[in-house]
Amino acid sequence: MQPFSIKLDDLSGNEIISLLQEHLQDMHATSPPESVHALDLEGLKDPSVKFWTIWDGENLAGCAALKQLNEQQAEIKSMRTAKHYKHRGVASRLLQHIITQAKLSEFNQLSLETGSMDYFLPAHALYLKHGFTFCGPFSDYQADPNSKFMSLDLTCRVSY
Repeated sequence: MQPFSIKLDDLSGNEIISLLQEHLQDMHATSPPESVHALDLEGLKDPSVKFWTIWDGENLAGCAALKQLNEQQAEIKSMRTAKHYKHRGVASRLLQHIITQAKLSEFNQLSLETGSMDYFLPAHALYLKHGFTFCGPFSDYQADPNSKFMSLDLTCRVSY
């Protein structure tokens, strides 16, 4: 069995487009429209965003993006594991990669917004496991009972 591989992606493959459509559908199914902050395909192609996919051979296992907010802070976007790869370490591997890339880009803080509903509890647990803490809204976000905000201080974190 070959190991998972992570690659910088140009968002042109049908597999990734399908996974992102599934991601957006789930976000709209679990959160009110005004509380869905997931980027669409065009938003992910913005120059401020780097997008990675993780592969199991020829099979797409997941994706994640890093959006630069300013010179000090970046945000995790579109973190998603494909259905057949849940509970296989894909999300942890991607998150470790994102943290490493954020540190290499010399960001001091890595932040994210996720939902507050039970559907998002596994995501909360993942981020907490990797050192994130809950915080208030950042960037252009406003306080929202349907959102949870988390942050990781990269200045005192050891690389994976």
